[in-house]
Amino acid sequence: MPTMKSLFFTLIAGMFLATLSLSAPDENKAPSTSPGNRIFEMRTYHTNDGKLEALHSRFRDHTNGLFVKYGITLVGYWVPEGKDNTLVYILAYPSMDARKKSWKAFGSDPAWRKAYKASIADGKLVNKVDSQFLRATDYSPIQ
Repeated sequence: MPTMKSLFFTLIAGMFLATLSLSAPDENKAPSTSPGNRIFEMRTYHTNDGKLEALHSRFRDHTNGLFVKYGITLVGYWVPEGKDNTLVYILAYPSMDARKKSWKAFGSDPAWRKAYKASIADGKLVNKVDSQFLRATDYSPIQ
């Protein structure tokens, strides 16, 4: 079973690979700020039994588009090996203030509220969320 340390290093490697795909301009992504100023957020969702696929659908069909709409940069999504109830993803923001504004707007969006309500009609999908904020080092390939 992977340790938290090995999972973290795997995520960092994934961030590096994501950097390669982020190099091309994309009008759907929030504009980058100067190196070292962006805030990254690693979020881990622990789902209720049998709810991971429904969570994937909610992100795929609703959440991701709304994140982009509110200036949240999608870095990547992962499912840890051997875990059938865990989703780990990383988002980026120009600043902590921008993050707060984005999440406030996202949370009050009528489309999000409708999608959330529909997704939990048969029971809540997520039973625990862990969140950790990260700031890139000056030598990080992703800033």
